[in-house]
Amino acid sequence: MRHRKAGNQLGRNSSHRRAMMRNMATSLFKQEKIETTDAKAKALRPVAEKMISLAKRGDLHARRQALAYLTDKAVTHRLFDELKEHYIDMQGGYLRIVKKGTRKGDGAHISVVQLLVSDEGKKAAKKKAKKPKVDKTRGAKSKKLKESPSRKSRNVAEVKGKKKGVSPGEK
Repeated sequence: MRHRKAGNQLGRNSSHRRAMMRNMATSLFKQEKIETTDAKAKALRPVAEKMISLAKRGDLHARRQALAYLTDKAVTHRLFDELKEHYIDMQGGYLRIVKKGTRKGDGAHISVVQLLVSDEGKKAAKKKAKKPKVDKTRGAKSKKLKESPSRKSRNVAEVKGKKKGVSPGEK
């Protein structure tokens, strides 16, 4: 039975796995984007989101918990001072995992893990909401003008004439 055996082992013992997650989380908050395997990216997500939740809480105990996990003191201060402000309004979903392809050496699936900024999502949603309304009306009108029945029949006749070797003017 597999009781209490949740989580991916990643082919490492527990101390190595914990050290790897600490280093990856520190690098993620330092550079805001890292490249790693799919399995490691999926294992990193809950760890990084917990650190951001601690930063959002912002009290002394949360700061000390983050300092105990992250390996660089400056990165922890940056997380609590600068990065925290991006995630105040968000209720989770602080990371984006984008699949990149396979690694050349061993064929491992590679992903890019990025920190999301709350402003990006809002701007993208506003642009997407406005553009389709305008594009649908203009696009429909322009298609009707371009593809009138008389033009279609002429274009088809010209193409048929070219295939047979007859020039369009000789019809």
